Order: sequence, then structure tokens, then C-alpha cells
Amino acid sequence: MIKFKGNEVTLVGKLIQVGDLAPDFTVVDGSMNPIKLSDYKGKKVLLSIFPSIDTGVCQMQTTAFNKRASELSEGIEIITISLDLPFALDRYCSANRIESIKTTSDYQDREFANKYGVLVDQLKLLARGNIIINSDGIVEYVNILEEMTDEPNYDQVMEHLVK
Repeated sequence: MIKFKGNEVTLVGKLIQVGDLAPDFTVVDGSMNPIKLSDYKGKKVLLSIFPSIDTGVCQMQTTAFNKRASELSEGIEIITISLDLPFALDRYCSANRIESIKTTSDYQDREFANKYGVLVDQLKLLARGNIIINSDGIVEYVNILEEMTDEPNYDQVMEHLVK
């Protein structure tokens, strides 16, 4: 169980686990271009998951990972995923110079949400969290925040990402 503003909410499906083979999925970027996890085969990928770019915490999460992405070595990618419309994501990214990460939307089919078990039933939004997939496509880190309105521990996530 996770919480939204202190109230328990339920995730739909089975949450992905460390050691699982990461299922491929398709989301879209701000220009409605399809982006697949398999496009990043051979790279280590951080999936930064959040409910909505139109909230302060989600904006802080996106901005924080964008800043840290510029410090990463080659072979590591950060992809954000929400259910926001691609146009909203593109608007925010353009206005705030979010250029070092790939911002994507799962709004069309919720394929990512369902395959990874991160859809919040009551809100029909994604839970907040981070998933790291190694270059072999194996999930090596999963952290879904207990309280959706909290920020991730960026240092902890980055520590796992670069090791």
C-alpha cells in the first residue's frame, strides 16, 4: 500500500521487482513520437515516475534529475514517465530548459503503468518512484515512495544509478 496525502491508495497489478527482466513498453514524447524501453538496449536506464508535471513535487523531481543527468557518464539514460498529456510535458520542459532527460507520457495505453504495476487505482495516476534497469535489461532497483506527495531521495537514487 502507498498513500496520497495520508490516505491509503492501491496499485493496480503486480509491482515490478528487483531481479525481474524489465518488460518492454512504448510511451510517447512531447512530439507524440513513440519511445520504447528497447530503444535503450545496452544502456543503464533510470525510470523516474511521477503523477503530474502540473504539481510542485513532480516539477522538482523532473528538474532535479535533469540537473543530475548532465553529470552522468555515457551509457546511462534518465526517462521520466507520467500520464500527463505530451503537450503539457513539452510545455513544462520548454519553459524550464529540461534538456538532459527524456520526458515521456504513458497516457495512451497505460502500457508501462500496467506492466510495471505503478497505476494508482483510485486516482488513475502513476505512483511516484524510481526504477533502475541495468544494461542487460534486468531491474536492479525499485523504490516506490510510500507517500506520493514526498520527493524521492535523489542522492540514494543516483548512488544506485552510477554503481
